[in-house]
Amino acid sequence: MAKSQQTYNKTEKEKQKRKKREEKQKKKEARRAEAKENGGGIPLAYVDQYGNLTDTPPDPSEKIVIEAEDIVLGIPKKEEGDEEAFDPVRNGKVSFFDHSKGFGFIIDSENNEKYFTHVTGLIDEITENDKVSFELEKGARGMNAVRVKKI
Repeated sequence: MAKSQQTYNKTEKEKQKRKKREEKQKKKEARRAEAKENGGGIPLAYVDQYGNLTDTPPDPSEKIVIEAEDIVLGIPKKEEGDEEAFDPVRNGKVSFFDHSKGFGFIIDSENNEKYFTHVTGLIDEITENDKVSFELEKGARGMNAVRVKKI
């Protein structure tokens, strides 16, 4: 009885596979028929001068000619007068400080970034909610606030 059951399952699986193949073939033929109705093939897409896809070809009169020498690879060289004065001193507010463990966090007032600070980087004694000025220095886990002073 087990043998007849096994062959029944096998024939059922074969029927399902055959049915799936037929459905797949019908879908394929339907797509081909639809493509023939729409003019056949894949429709063309163009890119306009702003980088957007469009179905109309670009206007040749709007074409911009760029010389190979004008293309700058890498960072452009700085000329005198281009340099901005970078102020390393930043302002912020102490969001947390644990005096027993000797560390805390300062939130930058410009970009709301949170920076770690350690008691060794303090100039003045600070507590939570103090307005402070500080400088940033690369630490083991990111940027650290150092030379922290009360404002």
